Amino acid sequence: MAQSSILQRRFQAWLSDNPDQSVLRWIFRTTLAVTLAVLAADLATINGWLDPPDIALTPAEQRDASPGLGLPALPAILSPWLPGSNPRLAPMPQPDGVMNKPMTFELVSGGRLLATGTITPGISEAFAAEIARHGDYIRTVVLNSPGGSVGDALAMGRLIRDKKLATEVAAGKYCASSCPLVFVGGVERRAGDKAAVGVHQVFAMSQAANGAPRDEMSDAQRISARCQRYLGDMGVNLQVWVHAMETPKDKLFVFTPEELKTLNVVTPAPAAAPSASTAPSARAK
Repeated sequence: MAQSSILQRRFQAWLSDNPDQSVLRWIFRTTLAVTLAVLAADLATINGWLDPPDIALTPAEQRDASPGLGLPALPAILSPWLPGSNPRLAPMPQPDGVMNKPMTFELVSGGRLLATGTITPGISEAFAAEIARHGDYIRTVVLNSPGGSVGDALAMGRLIRDKKLATEVAAGKYCASSCPLVFVGGVERRAGDKAAVGVHQVFAMSQAANGAPRDEMSDAQRISARCQRYLGDMGVNLQVWVHAMETPKDKLFVFTPEELKTLNVVTPAPAAAPSASTAPSARAK
């Protein structure tokens, strides 16, 4: 306390001994020095020279900041279910890892065939071989794919329907671009919680295999006609294709759970069989 009083008296004496102009210069220089120090600290943080200060988050803030709201980290395609987001503007996911590689097939318990990765040209033949190899054991094709070749997707979907298999997009996974064409081939079609199913425009390659120029508009229209006919054959509302054609190829129209039902992209859940306690008892004769 005494030291504080001494410093205060010295400062007051300094003010009385210096004219107003000197005091103003001192205040200006001090303010300028503080401003430069703050700017230097900000610049160092932006350029990574200094680590930003740690900020303690409340449990609620930590939950909101977590990717996927507690789900495994997924592309931003899941954003349609976040408050205030727009499913019509979902960015097309940029696959990496196994999702960026040709589709692979893994048979697991319960007659489920996991189909994971990109639908590359010719992959429908590998899929057909996998179906033939395991015969009647396969019951459901579980999809997790960013899409790819439209022709192969159509072939896979028709084979699924011919074999009367079910299809599924598991909870937290996604089926994008041409992948929904495979999905709607199922006689039963299920999408898990937070599963994302999305479509966008089809497009043709700019050159033929021999390097000759191609009519991209004609090719795209022909592919579009094939897809529309296919969706009609599968019993899906053609409004699905309208949404696809309205969405640029770098975006994705992600269907809401209600749209999946009303457009018949997913099928109604089978009615539960009555339990023994609720089933009518047989009358003795």
